Amino acid sequence: MNPWAVFLLAAGYLGLLFAIARFGDRRADQGRSIISANVYGLSLAVYCTSWTFFGSVGRAASGGMGFLTIYLGPTLMLMLAPVLLKMIRISKRERLTSIADFIAARYGKRQALAGLVTVIAVIGIVPYIALQLKAIAASLQALFPERGGLSLLGLDATAVIALALASFTILFGTRHLDATERHEGMVAAIAFESIVKLVAFLAVGLFVTYGMYGGFADLFRQAEALPRTAALLDLAQGLGNWGPLVLLSALAIVLLPRQFQILVVENVDESHLRRAVWLFPLYLLLINIFVLPIAIAGLLQGLPGNGDIFVLGLPLSQGREGLALLAFIGGLSAATGMVIVETIALSTMVCNDLVMPALLRVRALDLERRPNLSRLLLNIRRGAIVAILLLGYAYFRAAGEAYALVGIGLISFSAVAQFAPALFGGMYWRQGNRGGALAGLSAGFLVWAYTLLLPSFAKSGWIPGDFVEQGLFGLSWLRAHALFGLTGLDEISHCLFWSLFLNTACYLLFSLFLRPDVVEARQANAFVDVFLRRGGEPSALLWRGKASYQALASLLERFLGAERARLQLQSYARKRGIANLSAREVDAELVRFAEIQLAGALGSASARVVLASVVEEEELGLEEVLHILDEASQVRAYSRELERKSRELEAATGELRAANARLQELDRLKDDFVSTVTHELRTPLTSIRAFSELLAEDPDMAVPERQRFLGIIVTETERLTRLINQILDLAKLEAGRADWTSSEVDLAGLVREAATSLEQLFRDRGVALALECPGEPVPVLADGDRLTQVMINLLSNAVKFAPLREGRVSVQLRPGLDKVQVRVTDNGPGIGPEEKEFIFERFRQGGNTLTDKPKGTGLGLPISLQIVEYFGGRLWVESEPGQGASFIFELPLLASN
Repeated sequence: MNPWAVFLLAAGYLGLLFAIARFGDRRADQGRSIISANVYGLSLAVYCTSWTFFGSVGRAASGGMGFLTIYLGPTLMLMLAPVLLKMIRISKRERLTSIADFIAARYGKRQALAGLVTVIAVIGIVPYIALQLKAIAASLQALFPERGGLSLLGLDATAVIALALASFTILFGTRHLDATERHEGMVAAIAFESIVKLVAFLAVGLFVTYGMYGGFADLFRQAEALPRTAALLDLAQGLGNWGPLVLLSALAIVLLPRQFQILVVENVDESHLRRAVWLFPLYLLLINIFVLPIAIAGLLQGLPGNGDIFVLGLPLSQGREGLALLAFIGGLSAATGMVIVETIALSTMVCNDLVMPALLRVRALDLERRPNLSRLLLNIRRGAIVAILLLGYAYFRAAGEAYALVGIGLISFSAVAQFAPALFGGMYWRQGNRGGALAGLSAGFLVWAYTLLLPSFAKSGWIPGDFVEQGLFGLSWLRAHALFGLTGLDEISHCLFWSLFLNTACYLLFSLFLRPDVVEARQANAFVDVFLRRGGEPSALLWRGKASYQALASLLERFLGAERARLQLQSYARKRGIANLSAREVDAELVRFAEIQLAGALGSASARVVLASVVEEEELGLEEVLHILDEASQVRAYSRELERKSRELEAATGELRAANARLQELDRLKDDFVSTVTHELRTPLTSIRAFSELLAEDPDMAVPERQRFLGIIVTETERLTRLINQILDLAKLEAGRADWTSSEVDLAGLVREAATSLEQLFRDRGVALALECPGEPVPVLADGDRLTQVMINLLSNAVKFAPLREGRVSVQLRPGLDKVQVRVTDNGPGIGPEEKEFIFERFRQGGNTLTDKPKGTGLGLPISLQIVEYFGGRLWVESEPGQGASFIFELPLLASN
């Protein structure tokens, strides 16, 4: 395999990502977003890094089904869609840019808290970035074992790829200053990468399972023959410590900076979350189907190593270099997706919450007088991207060899889990405050560093490892993996227990004993009640002070750029109908707007500090703020009550309107009923009278002629009697006064008898009748005479609409498990969609009422419908114009004893 070909393939793939990202950004600039619900759901698969692509197989090779715990957690977390929706809604309302910004904004927009979260995130995620670089290095080592990996221009291939990823991230992750502006091109590229890594992994899995072996059954049968591989199939053994790992992964899907970036910051439409909650778990299912088969196959083939590179090793062992290259690209996709999004998120946090606050405090730089700082902010973020990737590379070189891929990943998962009490507590508990958040995060981070991070350095030989085995200062209760005497847990579960326990305890205790300040109280109200608010917080009530419009505009220009600041202010004025914004006195709403715009560029904590340089804010007492918030809550509650009553009134009005429309319809039907009945009665009476008068006037009429007239009179009399009986029958049915006699009825025999009674009618019209009934009885509980009436009505309709001399009518009776279906089908003109709506109404018939209305009263179908429904069945029609019609009814079968 030519090394340069691999380099060119990797470069070409990254170039394709450039093209996709460029296209997505260009469409976004044109106002035509390509971010759909499917793209959003696929982009969440950035969770599936090289840990998934390579490390899951390694974990399965050593622990069997235990690898699944890392994917059960995210699936369970996505079931808590209301929690995620609340997080998205808060972030959009507050214009938040990162998880550090989210936590800091909740607890008073303090830079100390934002800085602490950023430090924890960077230190915690650096090992995870090293994991991706280690996976790339290991894959190159597997492709070129004789070369010991590859190098380019004096740099090893991993360093080259790290720099290439930094370039890609800079180009498409820091094009805009506003961190809340969507990186739609990047999201589209990540979604594409998700498809690539899924296809690559499935291709290897299919080859191994069905190419090297005879399928799952054959592979698992061979695995059971060897003790080492048979143990991997033991579900109980593999999921031994599933609880802590499920919790850890459930938190990671939200708290990892890259997941927060994709899930929250990059969300363009809250409705996309509904698709993501099932699409992403489906993706996790698909990408894990072949993990265990690949792990077992690698062990059966005797491949060296811990299993992390079996995905590449198996195709190479069979001479399938093309498949191995596809697997390499899949692994590269898994690693690059994570690195790109993670470094964008971390660089935003580093710039907004560490570097810029420090620079603003250095008076010698005189940043406040610079006319435009937007370029400086972009350069800081770009420098942070490079620095973070270099830190990851340094960790990879120094400590990465001491752990398998999964071990490195779990260290990072445990670090970001420390954000959980402050973040989730802040969303639902008003009393949580900055002191509790700082204390909890500090305690949890220190425990994590002592029990996981420092032992990883000790394992690599960086520092002495006595504190791991003997305890700090020789105190056994301070052993890193048996803190306070807790033994029997693996190092991840041990760290997670103590760090989250102390974190949560400190958060609760300090929050209970410390009082929040004014801004904290306001933010607590905004976060907890975000679903109850329509226009955000009551800014006009909670802010008092003085500000100059020119100072605010100048501040926005310095940090956003003159053009963007001008456009934002014009948009603000246009939405509020203000003709000349500069001539108006600055109010709380404008100050709030300026702060939100600055937050998009600087983060909420730094934005508040910068804004304070040009705004003279009058401090409000905490009691006054709480009183205002209480009054605002009461006003909102009263407003919600008014809205509820308004909705009830609208619903009642709608019901009255519908009832009135129904009454009008009933009145129209009544008129139609009277008109139709009158017409139907008048027609036979007219015939009877006319022919009777002819007979009376001509006593000597010839016998054949007399008999013909008398026959017509008899026929019309029968028609008149039938009409009157049907009207009376329908009236009794609708009034509930009909006589019903229910007994066991053989429906098959009844259908045959009804068809026999109408044989002469079918012969007269030349219509063929096909009967399909089982020979054995089909028992139903019903009134036999009534069901006969239904069958005669349906058969009469069918023969009436079937073509003369060429008609065909079929009757099919099909018993099921608990019900029986009867279908009467003709080859007539069919029924149009508009006719189906009223075909079961009284006096309504198919056909054109002016030209081809068939004979009949139009009462047969409504009577049949009521009879069938009375016996617990249903009657409906299926038809298309020109293709005949099928009238079908179903009845419950009589249970046999």
